[in-house]
Amino acid sequence: MINEYEKLLAGLDDVDWAGLSHAYESAHDVPGRIRTLCGSDDEARKQAFSSLFSSIFHQGSRYSASPVAVPFLARIAVAGPAAARENTMWLLTRLAVDWHDEYDVTTGINVAGWRAAAAEVGPEDLLPWYEEQLAAATDADQRAQLQEIRDWVAAGNSPDSRWSALQSYDAVLAELPDLLVLLDDDDARLRTRIAYLLAWFPEFSTTSLPRLLALAAQEKDPVTAATALLAAGLVGPSSTAEDITPYLDAADPLMRWAAATALIRLAVLDGIPVGPGLLSRTVTELTAAARSPFDRVTDYCEGDLHGHIERTLHALPPGSDPAAVREALDVCLPRIVWDYYGSRTRRAIQELFPASQSHPAPRYADLTAAQQQLLGDLAGHRHAWLIRSSADRLRDLGLPHTQEALQSFVGAHHTAA
Repeated sequence: MINEYEKLLAGLDDVDWAGLSHAYESAHDVPGRIRTLCGSDDEARKQAFSSLFSSIFHQGSRYSASPVAVPFLARIAVAGPAAARENTMWLLTRLAVDWHDEYDVTTGINVAGWRAAAAEVGPEDLLPWYEEQLAAATDADQRAQLQEIRDWVAAGNSPDSRWSALQSYDAVLAELPDLLVLLDDDDARLRTRIAYLLAWFPEFSTTSLPRLLALAAQEKDPVTAATALLAAGLVGPSSTAEDITPYLDAADPLMRWAAATALIRLAVLDGIPVGPGLLSRTVTELTAAARSPFDRVTDYCEGDLHGHIERTLHALPPGSDPAAVREALDVCLPRIVWDYYGSRTRRAIQELFPASQSHPAPRYADLTAAQQQLLGDLAGHRHAWLIRSSADRLRDLGLPHTQEALQSFVGAHHTAA
């Protein structure tokens, strides 16, 4: 490792990593992976990142080693090798808030609710149960397993995923004061990453909000500016609407989208007195963004602009123009055809094809433009299993439920996106 980075890893070898766990049991390999991030071998660094993502952040789960790794990762993000800093920031963000959390909350994270839920399953509540189970166990292997878990809980841990995730979140929260320096970094990608990370820490908003608003106002990179503006709307109080509303008239459509999304959050969660005219403007901007997607998108929802807009529209307060919202949804939903489990595809089908639709299915020409777009996208999609995951729903609607049948149904009427 290059000596200039040795100071960033001070204390790394003092941690009892073997006594901590990650997705593959003992975390003894974590310090070596972290040290590799500061090395000069690019391929080894890529492998180290891959290993860390799959071990201390495994499919959204976090473990006892996860929060312990955070301070070292934060130092690398601030002052490590240029090739390591951006990915380190991404790992820190996922350790704080995983993608499943974010997909559920386009209007900001409810940390207070998270803390309340985690408190219900704290170690002090679980320890008596494990001790009772241990006392009643007679099988030697079962007793050994229960003893191991009991000792782990007695040390202040909990097997509940909400609790372990919160430990990582709080570890990142503790590093935010030092990470703020990245808002002034020469690299726009790092400024974007820290702005995006700050969006998930409302408890830090007294410090972060003025910095985010300043970044949105001064930043030349459009993605960084939009990321900061939306972050300000996600963590700020209701008065933040006064700072954000003028951006609805920004020249950059990405900034108008960020402003509209932020204002909807403030209207929904903080109850600001938003008149129908302003809400109508926000829906108009979201519809325009859905119709003409940006060349570059933000990190929110991992860049899934249409999915993010659709969730934001569903959060609109009562009184919103239902026809305008329906128009915007009809633009978004056909473009939401992929995710790992196929749930977004099924949701799009459910929303665009009412359950009351009866057999036989209408002719292609009788479908709405949104329905045609969705079926056309599915017919030409490279992941044919998406159709299989929704086959029952399509069959119930009297629609073709294999890719071949969909391609024949759509025929020459539609060119897949």
